[in-house]
Amino acid sequence: MTSIEQAFSPALPPRGCGCRARVRVIGCVMAAEASSVPVLRRFAGRVVRQWGLAEAVEEAVRLIVTELASNAVRHSGSADLVLRISAGSGRLVLNVQDFGCWRPPRPAGPEAAAERCSGRGLDLVNAFAAHCEVTATAAGTLVAAELPLPDPDGPWCGVCRWVVGGVAA
Repeated sequence: MTSIEQAFSPALPPRGCGCRARVRVIGCVMAAEASSVPVLRRFAGRVVRQWGLAEAVEEAVRLIVTELASNAVRHSGSADLVLRISAGSGRLVLNVQDFGCWRPPRPAGPEAAAERCSGRGLDLVNAFAAHCEVTATAAGTLVAAELPLPDPDGPWCGVCRWVVGGVAA
C-alpha cells in the first residue's frame, strides 16, 4: 500500500445529544493496477469487521469496493486510486477516486452485448447501495456508494446516529 490514513471528523454530534460520538474515516491509496483490487477488497472487509458492523454489510462492502476499484483500474488510465471509507449518521460511505480520464470500453455488436461478461458492475453496486453517484471531471472520477447501517445496536449513538468510539487499530 502506498499510504493509509486514519482520521476522525472534527465535527461534533448534534446539540442536545450528549454523546462523544465521532465519524469514523479511513482511507488507502494504491497503484491503479489489477493486483491492487484484492488488496483493497481485503482492506475494506477488515475495516468493516473491526468497526463491528454486520456480516451482510461486510459482504456488500467487499463487492462494491471490488467493482469500483476494478472500474478505476480498467477504465481510468490513472496511476493511483483512492479508497475512503466513512461511517456515521447511520450510514457507511465508500468513495473510490481515480485521477485519470475515462476510457470507454470498445463497442460490441448486438450479439456480443447479450453474451458479454462485463459491463454490469454498477448495476450490482446499485443493488447493494442505497445511493451511488459518479462524478467525472477533468481531474478524474469519484464514485460514492452509500449503504445504510441497519443494526440499531451497532457502534453508534442511539440518539444522533453518529459512530461512537475510535478506529480500531
